[in-house]
Amino acid sequence: METWLLILTTLLISLLIRPLLSLLLKPKNKNLPPGPTTIPIIISFLWLRKPFSDLKPIIRTFHARFGPIISLKIGSRPAIFISSRSLAHQALIQNGAVFADRPPALAINKIITCNQHNISSAVYGPTWRLLRRNLTSEILHPSRVKSYGAARKWVLNVLANRLTKSQSKSDKGVEVIDHFRYCMFCLLVLMCFGDKLNESQIIKIKEVQRKLLLGFSRFNILNFWPSFTKIILKKRWAEFFRLRKDQADVLLPLIRARKGANKIKKNDGYVLSYLDTLWDLELPDEKRKLTEEEIISLCSEFLDAGTDTTSTSLQWIMANIVKYPAMQERLLAEIKGVVEETEEEVKEEDLQKMPYLKAVILEGLRRHPPAHIVVPHSVTHDVVFEGHVVPKNGTVNFMVADMGWDPEVWEEPMEFKPERFLSKGEGEGVDITGSREIKMMPFGVGRRICPGLGLATLHLEYFVANLVWRFEWRGVEGEDVDFAEKQQFTMVMKNPLKAHISPRVKK
Repeated sequence: METWLLILTTLLISLLIRPLLSLLLKPKNKNLPPGPTTIPIIISFLWLRKPFSDLKPIIRTFHARFGPIISLKIGSRPAIFISSRSLAHQALIQNGAVFADRPPALAINKIITCNQHNISSAVYGPTWRLLRRNLTSEILHPSRVKSYGAARKWVLNVLANRLTKSQSKSDKGVEVIDHFRYCMFCLLVLMCFGDKLNESQIIKIKEVQRKLLLGFSRFNILNFWPSFTKIILKKRWAEFFRLRKDQADVLLPLIRARKGANKIKKNDGYVLSYLDTLWDLELPDEKRKLTEEEIISLCSEFLDAGTDTTSTSLQWIMANIVKYPAMQERLLAEIKGVVEETEEEVKEEDLQKMPYLKAVILEGLRRHPPAHIVVPHSVTHDVVFEGHVVPKNGTVNFMVADMGWDPEVWEEPMEFKPERFLSKGEGEGVDITGSREIKMMPFGVGRRICPGLGLATLHLEYFVANLVWRFEWRGVEGEDVDFAEKQQFTMVMKNPLKAHISPRVKK
């Protein structure tokens, strides 16, 4: 009811100030990339309410009609969509500095990111460089990642115990995604805050983070004319601020406790956490240290980036392993060729000797990228690109999934075929950073490429290998694996994976 009231009220206002709206809607850049006729204000509003999964077929239709670069009027800004691999390479690699900016945050994101003071949303400049460099040189440095090997083993045992316990209670298989998410939170919370928290604390953190993530589609309507929606959608704004407060109530005590502990002399067993690296950072533009709100935003970003994407990818990969038993047998045979039969764990150093495992992970990321479109880019100044103007006030969006499914590169692109990444396959030696050529870009490419790329692939390889090594995965009798998709924060399985999980007998 509130949605239709907002539409009708907006329509009335638009009729009263029609001459002004005509001026506002008139394109400032006459040479934008091609696209459909300028969308009126009401249609823009309806587009803002749709999840991206609903817009994809429409955007693909426009690409088929107008070409690989199109523009649409969504909200108050022109939105550029690029589906071509070569154009993406030209923009993000060859002209990386120009296309490395972020658009101004909408009302909701501005609050969540503390006015774009986190890595994914920060404008291209000194603050972004500082925050990203701190992440990559500290907690994501290879030596630091290696120091968390014991933590990964601990989380693996937690996951194995949860799966075994759940299977013992059911004859109909285990729905695995909640177990994957919980255990990824265990690991990333430890890396973020430096402590092993108890189960109730982990669940609280998971709940507040998930509620905000899943609320984006519900709260997106608040970005449409915020000063107006704060009046007519007062209850929804109150709900958003309540969730934000719930997040602060859970994370802030952990942040303050760690700050106190950080002052204590470290012993030999101390492992640096992400939070520890944030205290002494000084923002170069503002000559000040981070506020508590900004630290909450950065910790939240770290948790979300490392948990939801990884658990989503892990579920898609395990779903294909359940669907195709021959793939599981081949993977198990490769592991047996590297690991002693009596070993309980596939160690991290063993992963480098498993090309088929790496092929399975790459195929999972190609066929089921967690995000089907990267975080929107913008240009640092108006630029002529492919004969069209890409305006500074617009967003530039890259169709990640479509590039990884390009039939000009991939044979039977919608099939799950890890062999394509082995010797003589079309994906042999693929560079997922896109530096040489873009064939797939699940982590983005260029200057804004996901800094956690290495950590994510390590986690996927480690957990997939050990889940296959410890358990036999079978489908539930009478139920087929359903690969239908649903948009949440990431592109998830519409019907979560259920599997029958049996411990493997070690000799």
